[in-house]
Amino acid sequence: MRVIIASDHGGINLRNEITSLLEEMSINYEDIGCSCEGSVDYPDYGIPAAERVADGEFDYGILVCGTGIGMTISANKVKGVRCALVHDVFSAKATRQHNDANVIALGERVIGPGLAREIISTFLNEEYEGGRHANRVNKIKAYEEQ
Repeated sequence: MRVIIASDHGGINLRNEITSLLEEMSINYEDIGCSCEGSVDYPDYGIPAAERVADGEFDYGILVCGTGIGMTISANKVKGVRCALVHDVFSAKATRQHNDANVIALGERVIGPGLAREIISTFLNEEYEGGRHANRVNKIKAYEEQ
């Protein structure tokens, strides 16, 4: 499994917590920043990460900003990305099982490090169920192809 992770200035601390978890889980990842204290624009980090997931270079993406909203919106502009904004464990499980989400976004100002670890662990360990959910995901893919 290969994971790419990125954040803006509002998500640095939570991103660092998540990279520690990825190391503990022995998951191969690339951290593409940001590494600054000043304000940066979330699309500058979220879009490149999402593109690399869509291109197949990475299996999953993890994006963090203050709320997770900006990263989610940015990532979902990339064809082939299904990014879910998640702030609870149930949603992390459901978005993998039902939506085949390949990118997850979290908000550092919304959740703490312990919950973020649970969410990421759940997201990365769940499998897409397919079945009745495949028709819905396929409709999204078909729309993207128009």
